Amino acid sequence: MTRQTDLLYLRSALDLAERGRFSSTPNPRVGCLIVKEGVVIGRGSHFWAGENHAEINALQEADLSAYGATAYITLEPCSFHGRTPPCTDALIKAGIKRVVIGMIDPHPDVSGKGIGKLRSAGIEVDLLELPEVAELNAGYVSRITLGKPRVCLKVAISLDGRTAMASGESKWITGDDARLDVQELRASSCAIITGSGTILHDDPRLTVREDCFQIGGRIRQPLRVVLDSNLQVSGKHKVFENPSEALIVHCGKAEEQVDAVEHQCLTDVGLTGGTDESQVDLISLLKMLGDRGCNNVLVEAGSQLLGAFIEGELWDELILYIAPKILGNDARSLANLSVVSMADAINGNIIDHTSLGPDIRIRVERRV
Repeated sequence: MTRQTDLLYLRSALDLAERGRFSSTPNPRVGCLIVKEGVVIGRGSHFWAGENHAEINALQEADLSAYGATAYITLEPCSFHGRTPPCTDALIKAGIKRVVIGMIDPHPDVSGKGIGKLRSAGIEVDLLELPEVAELNAGYVSRITLGKPRVCLKVAISLDGRTAMASGESKWITGDDARLDVQELRASSCAIITGSGTILHDDPRLTVREDCFQIGGRIRQPLRVVLDSNLQVSGKHKVFENPSEALIVHCGKAEEQVDAVEHQCLTDVGLTGGTDESQVDLISLLKMLGDRGCNNVLVEAGSQLLGAFIEGELWDELILYIAPKILGNDARSLANLSVVSMADAINGNIIDHTSLGPDIRIRVERRV
């Protein structure tokens, strides 16, 4: 095979990996394509943790024809027994002759070991690193290597950078296309972080509701994390309609307020005063979510909490939905930040921009 042909097949495997984007967490998103004599004989995606990995699904489709074939896998195959047996063993047993991999798995139980096990079995292994594979699994890589999820801040603003009227009215700044795009953001996220102010004022569900995000007839809902320092919210709010899908993070030793919803205390002892939302230790929060297997976290919150994430440099990407509206001086700002000079400005890199109906979406990466 030529390198160009290998890349073509590997990118087809990447398309298969995309199919698990809404459901594979906490596992990475992986696709596998099995090719023999120029014919694709097996395709596999990883959809749900605890179920077949992409390699197994592809091998099952290829069946006995897999003997002597080449497997194109977006991520180094696992070499240890977790919820499922090692994929390396299955590839060896099937008689795969060659494996082309798009990225080494950073997991310490896998990294390099999967490739080594395949080569020890006489299988030719080639690594063709694809940046798209790393981008697709950026949250997984962050959790495994840094111990915390990848954090995306989402804000809908007017042309003059306002998020709501002075009264708090914000429905709807953006149009239907932008709101559907937010649904996709939620579906791709393991958890959504918000503050008690947003819950008390807007009473959002913060759920994924569109049928297009169903995988195998069901929608994986992200964990809804409500930062409520002094436990002001109650069980009447929509975000708690499914208690097992929610988490309240507070400060101090206050009594739990919402039945059947898990409560966690994470006090930032370095803060004296401030708002309820800012008193939760955000660094500990992200570590705790990483320990729970969250790869990607979406922050949908008010200006105080957004400001805390930005000021603390605890974000990786900011997604702005800009509507062609002007809300005026009295409307609410994007984030509460104290910036006194241009030298203190928060800098980012625009990595993408696109039109969504009447609105524009801009993706900004934090400049390190």
